[in-house]
Amino acid sequence: MQTATPLHAYRKYWAECFGPAPFLPMSRAEMDQLGWDSCDVIIISGDAYVDHPSFGMAVIGRVLENQGFRVGIIAQPDWQSKDDFMALGKPNLCYAVSAGNMDSMINRYTADLKIRQDDAYTPNNEGGKRPDRAVLVYTQRCKEAYKDVPVIVGGIEASLRRIAHYDYWSDKVRRSVLVDAKADLLLYGNAERAVIDVVHRLANGEQTNTMTNIRGTAIMLSQLPDDWEAKDSTRIDIPGPITEPQNPYMDTQALNQQSGGNCATGTQGKVEAEDASNTQDANNRDTQILRFVAPEGSNKSYVLLPSFEKVRNDKILYAHTSRVLHLETNPANAHTLVQKHGDRYVWLNPPPVPLSTDELDSVFELPYQRVPHPAYGDAKIPAYEMIRFSVNIMRGCFGGCSFCSITEHEGRVIQSRSEDSVIREIEKIRDLTPGFTGIISDLGGPTANMYHLNCKSEEIHANCRRLSCVYPGICKNLKTDHSATTQLYRRARQIPGIKRIFIASGLRYDLAVEDPEYVKELVTHHVGGYLKIAPEHSEDGPLSKMMKPGMGTYYRFKELFDHFSKEAGKEQYLIPYFIAAHPGTRDEDMMNLAIWLKSNGFRADQVQAFYPSPMASATAMYHSGKDPLHRLNYKTDDVAVPKGARQRRLHKAFLRYHDPDNWPMLREALKNMGKAHLIGYGKKHLIPPTQPANHRSANQTGANVAGANSARQPRKGQALTQHTGLPPRKQKATGKTKPLGKPRKNKSQRSRTA
Repeated sequence: MQTATPLHAYRKYWAECFGPAPFLPMSRAEMDQLGWDSCDVIIISGDAYVDHPSFGMAVIGRVLENQGFRVGIIAQPDWQSKDDFMALGKPNLCYAVSAGNMDSMINRYTADLKIRQDDAYTPNNEGGKRPDRAVLVYTQRCKEAYKDVPVIVGGIEASLRRIAHYDYWSDKVRRSVLVDAKADLLLYGNAERAVIDVVHRLANGEQTNTMTNIRGTAIMLSQLPDDWEAKDSTRIDIPGPITEPQNPYMDTQALNQQSGGNCATGTQGKVEAEDASNTQDANNRDTQILRFVAPEGSNKSYVLLPSFEKVRNDKILYAHTSRVLHLETNPANAHTLVQKHGDRYVWLNPPPVPLSTDELDSVFELPYQRVPHPAYGDAKIPAYEMIRFSVNIMRGCFGGCSFCSITEHEGRVIQSRSEDSVIREIEKIRDLTPGFTGIISDLGGPTANMYHLNCKSEEIHANCRRLSCVYPGICKNLKTDHSATTQLYRRARQIPGIKRIFIASGLRYDLAVEDPEYVKELVTHHVGGYLKIAPEHSEDGPLSKMMKPGMGTYYRFKELFDHFSKEAGKEQYLIPYFIAAHPGTRDEDMMNLAIWLKSNGFRADQVQAFYPSPMASATAMYHSGKDPLHRLNYKTDDVAVPKGARQRRLHKAFLRYHDPDNWPMLREALKNMGKAHLIGYGKKHLIPPTQPANHRSANQTGANVAGANSARQPRKGQALTQHTGLPPRKQKATGKTKPLGKPRKNKSQRSRTA
């Protein structure tokens, strides 16, 4: 593993003498109270300022404050002029710009490109308080305010646009945000290491144009260094035979045994391309491994990606570039990536070295007030209300789901806090957070149950380029012992004053089944009647493109869930989530999923349609029609991609097969598919042949229809899926459903820090 300067090894800046601020100042009046004549760093953010470790601006601000810098915040400025950007005066060192905890475009538009009227990161849920493509607009205003002040961009919006990327909202490939924003540096991922290094260098008088060697950053270069060796990406990822897809109906254990399911010690990344096809396990690995031949005697090498102009005009090269980028995300072996834009180059340094447990503890235990800034008064900020009583215990995800951007932002290496640090935060919530009633809403992170799970061998990890540690089967070198998580849960629920601890983060049930003791603890003590999990689909086509386990693993987990629920004397239900219109999904796949839902008594109240977020592998499939999870060439078979409003509506309508508004569309589709036998009144039929008497559609009444006719967000307290626990015919007779609480966030936006 690469080494890095510890966070606390830097000499503190002279302004340390001011000490920590109660809240990072948002006005000159607050600066005067603190005795500041100026700010060293001014953070510009698209979110309201909540001084809580789940909000990126607070984390970066407090981390820099701990280094001795004076940090001010301008939250949700009026972007129509430069005036708000000058409210705190001229920063001594730099502006730090972020769109906020969410991508501004996903925050503003639904998957059907309709404008949202709300914004959970704004006081009183008010929409329209940040511009589209906020990073670009904010950077421009900062340059107008003080043109000689460096502008550093970061956060999830910049992170997922660090190279040329497909932009769903304009339906074209856009340049790196670094080029369009004209920022001085881009920081990607959880940026504590990079931002500390950058700001200290600025404080020492260094110019940003010399900062070319900082991990987790990107910078523009006018020419490439002569003493570095270039590797053409199209020669590294050599086209070759494509493996047959694994059967997703097999459980993860069986898949692991079938495919080898492990990282070959010391060989990955070192196998010559011409010999790779002859190795015994090459066919098992070619969906995961980049055949990179490291230059002898030197680590000064970079991978030259196809230029922006090429990927804009060639979809195969775009998919290839996406594949190489995802295979270069392991901090232990990732290479510098270079992509030409016009006559300049985006120089993308390898990902940052993950934080140690001690470092992560220190970040989460900085002096956060854990409440919104007092300037907001009694206004409610929904995103804060959702997490105010939750605790983040880890970062990162090695699941590798192709539709999710967590890995591209936070990385695959799990960074875990210590048990003691988590317990201290729970006690702080109990003692200091207003309105606490003894209920911790979540102990989690990007996933609920990857806490302290990593590779068993540093040597194997240092050579691994797998896209996922759990697909197509769980790697035999992955630690799956959940005892650290189980012990944390047990200790946490014994804290005086804590009545109940729920687990609301997404559960990787394919991992959970490897440790029944964990499942028992979870089901017995931490489920409030319903547990939400995400199979995402039931059919092999979509699942193979999602890199998700099949229904065999789901049934294994359900068996454990039901067993331990019964043993605890509790009536509890599993609530599965599914995605409509994901690449690889045919109309028949959605029909089969609808049949599965009906036969199991599920009714989806809200539908989650695939949202092509920047940089996700599934987005590359959506744009190119090719599968970047495998090696590519111009003869590679096309991926079925549901595009167009009508097909996407149809796929959502299948998930809401029970909604009479969808029946006309479904009847027509079933007849065209030759499946008219599914139309009828029997329990084996999917939909009836006629509309209910006196039925008026939501379009006729002017209401928004969830699913087929609308993409509105669920209301507070409304679930995506309901289950009555009764067979379908009894459900129809009783009409009973049970609301299940808050819906999950779009997975691509679950990252909790900048």
